[in-house]
Formats: sequence, C-alpha cells, structure tokens
Amino acid sequence: MTRRSGRSAVPSAGRLGLLDTSAPQNLAELGWNTPESVDVLWALSRAPDADLALRTLVRLRGAVEDEWSEIDAALRTDKSFRGRLFGVIGSSDALADHLVAEPSSWRLLLADALPDRDEVDRRMLESVGAEPEPGEVEKGNRVHRAKLTGPKSVVALRLAYRNLILQLAAHDVASTVEDEPVMWLPEVGAYLSDLADAALTAALAVAIAEVCGDEPVPVRIAVIAMGKCGARELNYVSDVDVIFVSDPADGTSSRIAGEMMRIGSLAFFEVDAALRPEGKSGALTRTLESHVAYYERWAKTWEFQALLKSRAMTGDMELANEYIAAVKPMVWKAAERPDFVPEVQKMRRRVESLVPEGERERNLKLGQGSLRDVEFAVQLLQMVHGRVDESLRVMPTVDALAALTAGGYVGRDDGANLSASYQFLRLLEHRLQLQRMKRTHLLPKPDDTEALRWLARAAHIRREGELDATGVLREQIRHQSLRVRRLHEKLFYRPLLEAVTRFKPDELTLSDESAERRLAALGYAMPDRALSHIRALSNAPGRRGQIQLLILPQLLEHIGDTPDPDAGLLNYRRLCEALEDKDWFLRLLRDDGVVAERLMKVLGTSEFIANMLIRSPEVIHQYSDGPDGPKLCEIRPEDVAKGLIASTVRQQDMKRAVAVARSHRRAELVRVASADVLGLMDVPTVCKALSSVWAAVLNAALTVAIDISERDRGKPAPARIAVIGMGRLGGGELGYGSDADVLFVCQPNRDADESEAVRWSQTIAETVRSALGSPSADPPLEVDTGLRPEGRNGPVVRTLAAYSAYYAQWAQAWEVQALLRAHQVAGDEALGIDFLHMIDHVRYPAGGVSNEAVKEIRRIKARVDAERLPRGADPATHTKLGRGGLADIEWTVQLLQLRYAHRYRSLHNTSTLESLDAIGAAELLSENDVALLKNAWITATKARNALVLVRGKPVDQLPGPGKQLRQIAYAAGWPEDQASEFLENYLRVTRRAKAVVLKVFGA
Repeated sequence: MTRRSGRSAVPSAGRLGLLDTSAPQNLAELGWNTPESVDVLWALSRAPDADLALRTLVRLRGAVEDEWSEIDAALRTDKSFRGRLFGVIGSSDALADHLVAEPSSWRLLLADALPDRDEVDRRMLESVGAEPEPGEVEKGNRVHRAKLTGPKSVVALRLAYRNLILQLAAHDVASTVEDEPVMWLPEVGAYLSDLADAALTAALAVAIAEVCGDEPVPVRIAVIAMGKCGARELNYVSDVDVIFVSDPADGTSSRIAGEMMRIGSLAFFEVDAALRPEGKSGALTRTLESHVAYYERWAKTWEFQALLKSRAMTGDMELANEYIAAVKPMVWKAAERPDFVPEVQKMRRRVESLVPEGERERNLKLGQGSLRDVEFAVQLLQMVHGRVDESLRVMPTVDALAALTAGGYVGRDDGANLSASYQFLRLLEHRLQLQRMKRTHLLPKPDDTEALRWLARAAHIRREGELDATGVLREQIRHQSLRVRRLHEKLFYRPLLEAVTRFKPDELTLSDESAERRLAALGYAMPDRALSHIRALSNAPGRRGQIQLLILPQLLEHIGDTPDPDAGLLNYRRLCEALEDKDWFLRLLRDDGVVAERLMKVLGTSEFIANMLIRSPEVIHQYSDGPDGPKLCEIRPEDVAKGLIASTVRQQDMKRAVAVARSHRRAELVRVASADVLGLMDVPTVCKALSSVWAAVLNAALTVAIDISERDRGKPAPARIAVIGMGRLGGGELGYGSDADVLFVCQPNRDADESEAVRWSQTIAETVRSALGSPSADPPLEVDTGLRPEGRNGPVVRTLAAYSAYYAQWAQAWEVQALLRAHQVAGDEALGIDFLHMIDHVRYPAGGVSNEAVKEIRRIKARVDAERLPRGADPATHTKLGRGGLADIEWTVQLLQLRYAHRYRSLHNTSTLESLDAIGAAELLSENDVALLKNAWITATKARNALVLVRGKPVDQLPGPGKQLRQIAYAAGWPEDQASEFLENYLRVTRRAKAVVLKVFGA
C-alpha cells in the first residue's frame, strides 16, 4: 500500500534521476507535474539519459506545435510508443536532433512493427523517384533509375535512411524503458544490412541516372557486399565494404560505381571498395573473368578470408550470383596454401598494431579480448574445417560459431560462452555508436563515471546486489574480455586435447583427422607427429598428466606462434621426458605464465638452445621476472666467470675440471642465447658475455693444468704462462659459433732452464687445447693458435723475448694487423700485459705503418674478396666474407688503426664498435659513414648469431626466401612474416656499408 501511494505522488526531479537544474521547469512546461503524469514520469526516469530525453521532448513540443497534444496522449496511453520514444531520445543525441528537425517523423514510432524488407526498399527508392529498368525486375535484378539527382537526391536519401534508422533504434532500445520485446544482435545486424542494401540500391539508381541520363544502361553492373554487411551483421555506423563486377569493365561502369560510392558516402555511410583486387590501386570495376583470374593467381590469404563474407547485394543480381558461385569455392581451399599460416599470423599482428597503446583495454573492436579476436578465430576455424564440412559455410559470426559448436569443432560450453561474450560486446558497440551516430569502438575511460552510467542504462544493465549499474558494467566488461582473451585456447587447443585423451566422451570435439587438419592450419608441417606428441604429453601418468592437460592449451598457442611449431613441440616433449622426475618444472610452467611463454618461444625458435637446455634445465628458473625485470638479464658475466673458475679449480683431474667448466659455460650460453632470442639483450652485450665465459674457461683450464703438473712434478712450475686473445676473442666480440683464437706466451722463472720451461709450457698449452677440444654434446671449445708467428708451422708457445725478436725482424703486414686485436684474457695477468706493451710498438708504430704495409693490406684484402668466399656462397648474403659483411667492416677499421693509431691514442682499442666510435670522434670518417659501418657490423653479427641459434652449428650464409629464412629472421628479432623485410634490410645495410669500405680502401 505504501509503495503504491508513493508511486501515485508526483516524484521530484531528483527521484527521477533528473540532474539538470531546468528539469522542474521543463516538466511544468510539458504539463507533467501532476499526479496523472506519474506513469509517464517513471518511464522517463528509465531512459538511458533522462535529462537528454526531457530536453528533447521540450524541443519537440516547440517543433510540432499543435500535434503535441496527440503525442502527449499517446505517451499516456501507449506503453510501447512510450518505450520507443523515450528509449531512442535517451540513447542518441543524433536521433533526438533528427526527430526535432523532422517533427513529422515522430509518427513513425507509433507502428508496433518495423517495416519489412519490401517496405524498406520501397521507401528508399521512392525517396528519389526510382523506377525499375525495363526487364530487370523479371530477371530478379535490382537495377533502377532515379528521377531525382544532384544534391537534392542526397538530401532525400539521407532523410529516408535516417527515418528508417530511427525506427529500428527505437524498437532496439524500447526494452530499456518498458517491457517490450528484446531485439537480439543477429536480428539488429541483419536489419541494418537490409537497410544498407536498400540504401545502396537507391544510390545506384541515382548514379545510373547521373551517368546515363535517359539513355539505356550500356553495362551490366553488380555490387557485392563484403565484411559485416556481407555477413548481414552490420553495425549502426560502419563502413560498408563492396566489390563491383561489371560486363564490360569500362569507363562507364567505373563512373557508375564511383558515383554510387560518392552518393552513398554523402547520404548514409562510408562506402569502401578497398577489398577489391589490388586494393585501392586496382581498377574499381572488373569483369567476372578478371576477378577469377586474379584470385586464382595473385590473391593473398586475407583476400580469401574476406571473400568468406561476400554476398550478392544489388545491381545485376544474376551477374552477382555468378561471381559468388565462382569465387566462394576458392575460400575453402585457402587453408591448403603454403603461406596460409604466416599470412594469418601477419594479419593478427597487424590488427594488434593498429590499436594505440593507451586504448587497448578500451577498444571493443581491436583491443585485448575484443570482437576481432572472436571473429578472427571463428573465420580461421571455418576456413580450416569448412573444406570438408559444408555446414560451416555460413557468414554471420554468431551463426558460424553455432555451426562450429554443432559440428563438434568447439565445445558446447565454449561456443555458448563465446557467443554470449561476442553479442554483449557488440551490444556495447551499438550503443556507443547510437549515441552520436558516429563510428566508434572506444569504451569510456575508466574514471568517466557519468559516461559509464549512461552506457550501462543504454545496454539495459541494472543493479546487482551491492553493485550499481555502473559497477555491474565494469565487472561485465572485465569478465567478457577475459573470457574472449582465451579464445585461442578455447577454439584451437582444448579440442585437440579432447580428441587425443577422450577425457570428455560426451563433449568430444574433434576426430584425429579433424585435429590434424587444425594442427596443419596452425603451422605444423607434420600434424600426425604433433598429435602423437600431444597424446604422449597429455597421457602422462598421475599428477603430471593432469597438469599437462591444464597447461598444454596455452603452451600450444605459444608454440604455434613460433616459426617451427613441429620442432618446438618435439623439444618440449624431449624436455618433459628429461625432467620427468623434476616436480618443479611443470609447476613452474603452470604458475608462471611468463616462464611458459618465454620457454615455448625459445623451444620453437632455437635448436641450439633446446639441445643445451635439456642438459642445463636449471636456467628455466631465470625465465621469470624479478623485481628489476627479467632474471635472465640480472646476472653479470664477471660473476659467472668467477663462479666458473672457482668451481673448476677445485677439481683434482683435468677431465672432471673440463666437465665442470663445460657445465658452467653451457648454462651461460643458454642464459645469453635465451635472452637474445627473447629480445632482452642487444648484440654488444651478447658478444661481451660470450667472450667473458670463453676467457673464464681458458683461465680455469689453464689453472687446473698447471696445478696438476705441479703436483705430478712435485715442484713449482718452471714458467709463467699467459693466454692472449686474438680476433673476436681479443675484441670481446665472440659469437655463438666463434672459435677462440689465441697466442700462448711463457716467461721462464729466473732459476729455470729456458728450454725446459718452454717444453713444459708447450705441454701445458697442448693439454689445455686437447682437453677443451675433446668430443662433447655441447658446442665445441676449439682453441685455435693459427695466428701465431709462422702460422701452423711455428711453435705453439714462445717466450716473450722470442715473440719480440720475431715481430721486430719478421712480422708481416697481416701479422701486424692481427695484433691489433690482441688482448690478455687468461693466465698470468702481468705477463699478458707485458706482452701487450711489447707489441704496442709493432701494431702502433711511430709515424704509422709504412705505405708498403698499407698497400700489402689492400692487396691481401682484394685477394680475400676474390678467393676466400666458399664455393657457391652468395657474396650479397654471406655474413662474414660477403659485401659489407663482418670482414669488410673489421678490415676497414683495422686499416684506419694501422694508419692513424700513432696519432690518436683512442684507436688503441681491440673492439670494432668502440674503435669506430673513436674513428668518428677523430673525424677520420664522417659521422654518417661511421653509423653505416656500425649498423652493418651489428646487423651482420645479429644475422650470423641467428644462423647458429636456428641451425645449431656455425653457419655464415643466409638462406634464400623460405621457411629457414623466416626462422632466422624470427631469431634475429623480426616478425616471422617479415622475413623478406629482414633480408631486404640486410642487403640495404650491407650495400651502404660496402660503399664506405670501398671509399677507405680506394683512398
């Protein structure tokens, strides 16, 4: 009783949710401040924006004048009309303005039913006085000619279209105000598509009249709807994608098509023909034969994906249907193309890249957990399985998801949940677009409470428990987006597990054959083997199998994003088998998503890392993040070196010592290479870390060899020994496939016989070389002494005095050049420094090296260029000896050092990059030339390292276009689908560097 009496009293503006200070005055002006108006007032309060609705009513009253009493009476007696009017003017500023500008349009909202398809066509055509072309209706064609043309036709078309949109929107939002039937997304999308068809049919009629006048139409022209319009799931405000087919395809057909697009874009919505063959650079109209020839020969995967939603729209429907019949079968063969997976991945990345960083959480269409995620996945599944299952060949996303669910390709719960999430997100998109009839996909900012409140009410979201409507909306957006974010697990990977484990017989989603088709589409070259790996992993006994079932879907998704999913999955299986007794491993993958993602990327990218990781699995712990970032980057190379040496020298025999050193080196190689592949470490840092661990291995092995010798001899060593790093080791620029170029130098003790000391030193050096070079499953530890005096014919070890005498009398130009990179790396540090001081006058002579030496260096360089490139190698893409490659850059730097190091002490540096900085600072080369050389050195080193990471062995030659190049590009930090761009960049960078090299060597 109390509640009824409360409803009978006239509620205040505040109780009605009216915040505008003029609301009481507006209510009085309408005559709604009486008890007889209570029902109307409570209905008004339910409008999404009650203030906007009230202001619009006041404006409408002034516009309709004498008709207001009729509107007022209808609002008091007709709840359906009340729901439609209040709903639409409280949801849309733009439609409220239209209603006021066209006062008679309010009567359109009296109708309880929407106009049917024939009525929609009639009203659009009548707006411009369009009549069918003779004989076209009988053929089932939609070809008309308008009587009204020019600017007046655009005004008439816009009015007719906006009136129809007004009616649809009013019925769509009426349920937010009164107890009216709900219009579901498929119904709204289909009706909007029908409106678009009718609108463009009328626009085509105007275009024909403007181009052809009163003359017969000399061409057949058909309009094909694409995208959302083609699938009959259009938005309120959206581009309408079309393709034109004509016979013949001439200037007249292009003019008609162009006019139709211009008129349609002015009157209704943007009409876009960019999906046509060759895109915006292609001909606007083509014959059917030309379309077919293009799709058979040139079309990319995304173009077939677009054709999935193609539909005959208007114009010559006979020709349009012939087009559909010709191209639709091609859609279902696209998944068999060799470039299917890379192109699909490229599309995914492109979609993600279109969203500004700050809008990803708010973008309903392209953000994380967005509409495009669902649409993309559904279309991909259709293309994979629709080849053999014709029931999947439907266009609307909701219908396609239902067909995938009915066919068993998506689990029932998954299909229902995704469909609900998709329709919820589309509903929000529709409401946002209705507000101002603008194309938008952005949710309000999280702190814009007023905008969120309006959106919640427009989407008919109500209070739930302690949450008000705005809180419920926020929670729903988060929930639905999170659910959609897992769509790849839900749509691609979970059914694979169900297929191989049969753990849900009532919801079995895929046969083995279907699962293999899906794996093939995801990039697996051998889907039968992949399926066997999945089966073995998921059927692991006990708790391990349960955890695998939980984590495999996400792991498979990450592996599927790598360039070699087959190898990645095999490597993961091998790793699981090797760690079968390690409980921490699967728990870590389950509990730390970052570790799982990084590990799968590594396993699917690098055979080099995968093989070592099986023997050093403890590095996987470092794949997680610490308080300062990735743990892989927290470890300092100098700390690794200290730990390696300390652990190694504790060993009592050489074999065990080398095993310990190898173990430490292996772990460091895995750490560095993993950080490299994951893009966490740049080239100079990688090279420095690799050089540091090599030096530590040499130091440890040398120390152990000397200790063992002293124990065996029972007396101290007769000499001190130092190891001088040469080449890339001396420069601190080792790569994954580099050997250690060294010189051994000894200094006999005062009381020792020199010949005995040298023999002892020779034995120590050979012991170190032999022990480190012994066969192993790890990457080789080759100690190369080929740069010693007299080359391979000279003694491996010399005294400091012997080196000094040799270099003073016999040093050739190439030996002086080699000394530019000499640096003490192991053994007796004081002796190593003495050696460097001794050779400084050789490599940095007063006045610079002689002109004859410079000529000799240039002669040797020319010979190297002509003779040393391996047979069959491509000089453009050989990373070491090719044009603008590593040798070119290093020889250029060294020539400048030989010529100018006596003048600029900053050139006394073994590092190529640091020497280039010094060359630039001394202005020996221009800033631009230095930048070109540095870029080329880094690019070539990155490519060379990537070759080793992918191939698992030292390789210098980049492959041609194909799968292997994609793998190498990916390992080098490029998206897999940009392998050609990676190669083009390499060629461009090295070509420019070669021009600088020629400038220096030609000087």
